[in-house]
Amino acid sequence: MGRRILLIGGLAAGTSLALPQVANAARPTAVTLDPFTLGVASGDPGPDGFVIWTRLAVNPVAEDGLGGMPDAAIDVQWQVAADERFRRVVRSGSVSARPSSAHAVHVEVTRLEPGREYWYRFRVGRFVSRVGRALTAPSPDSLVSSLAMAFVSCSQYEHGYFTAYKRLAEDRPDLVLHLGDYQYEYQAGVYVAPGGNPRDHEGPETETLANYRQRHAQYKSDPDLQDAHAVAPWLVVWDDHELDNNWADEVYEKPEIPQPNFLARRAAAFQAYYENMPLRRSSVPRGIDLQLYRRISWGRLATFHLLDTRQYRDDQGCGDGYKDCPAAVDPSRSITGAEQEAWLIDGFHRSRARWDVLGQQVFFAQRDNNNGPAKVTSMDAWDGYVASRQRITQGWVDAGVRNPVVLTGDVHAHWASDLKLDYDDPTSTPVGSELVCSSITSGGNGADSIPGDHPFLQINPHLRFYNNLRGYVRTTITPEEMRADFRCLPYVQEPGAEVFTRASFAIEDGKPGLHQVADRPPSAAVRARSADADPAQVIADTVAWETERP
Repeated sequence: MGRRILLIGGLAAGTSLALPQVANAARPTAVTLDPFTLGVASGDPGPDGFVIWTRLAVNPVAEDGLGGMPDAAIDVQWQVAADERFRRVVRSGSVSARPSSAHAVHVEVTRLEPGREYWYRFRVGRFVSRVGRALTAPSPDSLVSSLAMAFVSCSQYEHGYFTAYKRLAEDRPDLVLHLGDYQYEYQAGVYVAPGGNPRDHEGPETETLANYRQRHAQYKSDPDLQDAHAVAPWLVVWDDHELDNNWADEVYEKPEIPQPNFLARRAAAFQAYYENMPLRRSSVPRGIDLQLYRRISWGRLATFHLLDTRQYRDDQGCGDGYKDCPAAVDPSRSITGAEQEAWLIDGFHRSRARWDVLGQQVFFAQRDNNNGPAKVTSMDAWDGYVASRQRITQGWVDAGVRNPVVLTGDVHAHWASDLKLDYDDPTSTPVGSELVCSSITSGGNGADSIPGDHPFLQINPHLRFYNNLRGYVRTTITPEEMRADFRCLPYVQEPGAEVFTRASFAIEDGKPGLHQVADRPPSAAVRARSADADPAQVIADTVAWETERP
């Protein structure tokens, strides 16, 4: 079988391996403890292959960020097989994991068959990694019958246990989108969830490359997160906490507190992010720049447009928080930057997919929290960049996009909404749909609620659903519809919670807008609490959950 393998950090060895009976690597490794403590991952699938990733660490939270590894290159052997027991190995090779990249390994495997499952693993000396499952995308002209896709965001290690990742893995999706806030930058005890923090961050606030490497390694050590990475390929994009809360391009969160090292901090965060994510070499950082927006096709069923709403945005108008702000409607301001906006709209015109899905970070639909004439909205979301949102929405309308769907994270709660060209006209026709996932842990346990009782849904009738429990969204995409199940956990500040579906919505092919297909009734206690709730307090709580940071 022919072989063409692209590797980051080394060259293909060109030898076939039979693990675990394979002979030791030619170069002495000096590794006497298991180096696969951070698990494995795959990502960015194409019709002929995907990225497989691991990072070697015998002591994941070592203060220098290098995982207790020797200051030497380590030979890492890898295999991809057509069966889970590795009886049919179809690709194999060796790559050098180097100290300069914290012993991270990115292998771009190619020349695989489209639209099928594969399994992969790594070996260093006598140590063999766990097995990961990956899939190639269907061939470009294939309209496949279905895709099981889940999306997640906001996993604050201190705020709870990553049980939602484990439950997601048990759902066995074919593709996972992580929409940002994969890790948080705070020092232990600075950002406290309601009810307290059951776990602590290792190290200080992340500012140096060693800090970011250590923090990523602490998160990657979590077994539930490792399960989620191993079950399917991921498409990843960042939000703010991978660097600094609410950062915007070269502007840090609190300009009143000088941060002269911010650009160096940004470069360090980007380097560590690449080292710890299953990204292709097109995303290798170059100083303070990292190419993250990109496009992944799943045959003719779906195209995923992955956006970066941090690196190129204008600074938030009128500061952060909810404001009635003239700058929010300034047509010169952008959340994507002009180049990314043009790339996205061009992609709409070129798309032949049944579903065009935007994987991005912050709330897209209008959310006014004021029932009067003033428009009080979040400056950190698309509401703070109204003209930018209008241009992109009009762009998919003008391009005749068949089924536009926006996927969102950031706000630590489940939401669903219809998207419009004119949000101030409640009778206007929807032109798309937005699905928003809750957090994995951020904000602590949260609470169940009756969706229609949230005042935001009365002020903004295009908002269709809300729930403040933690969890993720599970979707099934077919040529006929996209179904979204809002998966919830009753608690996260203790491990082991079971998951349930709080509500399900469907978007029919060619019919923009959501319709609810299932709902789990709230408990009597939730109904009683909702009946007694003060709408003004509910709004205040929601704003606080989204904007209060240390």
